[in-house]
Amino acid sequence: MDDFGVVTEPGTLRMDRLLPGPIERVWSYLTDSDKRARWLAAGPMDLQIGGRVDLAFHNSLLSSKVEEPPEHYRNADCSKLQGRVTRCEPPYRLSFTWGTGADASEVSFDLSEQGSDVRLVLTHRRIGERRMLLSVAGGWHTHVGILVDRLNGREPPGFWSTHTALEAEYGRRL
Repeated sequence: MDDFGVVTEPGTLRMDRLLPGPIERVWSYLTDSDKRARWLAAGPMDLQIGGRVDLAFHNSLLSSKVEEPPEHYRNADCSKLQGRVTRCEPPYRLSFTWGTGADASEVSFDLSEQGSDVRLVLTHRRIGERRMLLSVAGGWHTHVGILVDRLNGREPPGFWSTHTALEAEYGRRL
């Protein structure tokens, strides 16, 4: 399983990771605000179809190695996003819109048990232009890497240095 996400069709990024289980633990890191805040973003999530999702990102604080964001991400470091749950099948599937407008994309998390581990398939659909695709790919790769570190009891590296390197690598790969 390659850690790098792949474009499966225009505007769709897919990433596969193997995480330490059990599946209920991984599910809680997707749905519980306090746990999600440690790798992605805090905020309430109404776990029913049509339920509201509020995400508050503080990427610079996801590691004890606090870093300043690059200039072009200064406004994204402490940003908020709203969405709506489009699929919720605990503890196996969660999907929600990434935004609320007509141009909103959609993120899906599919979990399956693989012995004592959990396979995560993350799919982000309806991503716009190439610049956004590279940002999303680097972002998810960094966030999921932090999730892996948290689940394994390790301190993750700084968010922005990791994201910057991964975004550049995705620029070469995609």
